[in-house]
Amino acid sequence: MGSVKQVQVTFDCAEPERVARFWCAVLGYGAPPPEGFGSWAEFDLSLPGERRGAAFACGDPEGVGPRLYFQRVPEGKVVKNRVHLDVRVGVGLVGEERLAVLEAECARLIALGATRVRLLLADDDNESCIVMQDVEGNEFCLD
Repeated sequence: MGSVKQVQVTFDCAEPERVARFWCAVLGYGAPPPEGFGSWAEFDLSLPGERRGAAFACGDPEGVGPRLYFQRVPEGKVVKNRVHLDVRVGVGLVGEERLAVLEAECARLIALGATRVRLLLADDDNESCIVMQDVEGNEFCLD
């Protein structure tokens, strides 16, 4: 048996706090500051100028879901993600009921800054889902 205790998902991005705040709103996560600091702003002030704003993190307040870590990188997004998050709002639902739940959540996420890419309708193997992008163009599925 392995010794892995937790999983953290890391996003490369241009604006870590902006992307993190988006995902906090999507997932209902919180963004407590690093240990020993009262806020992320206080933490940033402790860093050299070039490192300020270079990272941000958020996590599940229940401690169940993975921590999300956002780090500033100099290059922009160029190609499709090879890994993506599935935001699971339609679990157990099928047909029109599932589509209604997906569409309602899609509208909420668009209001937060997400972009709808396309609807993938159910087939013999998969239920319907909506492919979306976050505020910096990272793909995810509304499932």
